[in-house]
Amino acid sequence: MDILLLVIFLCTMLLSIFMLMKKRKKENITGIKTLLTSLCFYGIATLNMAAYLFNFLGLLTFLVTIILLFLAAYFKRYLPRKGDQYEV
Repeated sequence: MDILLLVIFLCTMLLSIFMLMKKRKKENITGIKTLLTSLCFYGIATLNMAAYLFNFLGLLTFLVTIILLFLAAYFKRYLPRKGDQYEV
């Protein structure tokens, strides 16, 4: 069961990274700052999958997940906007 979960995780992670890079190329977005939020979320997913597979679920994993979540929220300000007009 763990092998199947790992295969599904790796396939979806690779597909997600491919789609992210394709979208960044289409929108002509460059630079590392705009990628930091996505990297934090990928780090959360990878950390939790590794913790599940190696039976290392605990306080340390939880704290690192929360830190990465806060970092992702902080780096969200570097994401490009689709325009400055907001719809009401």
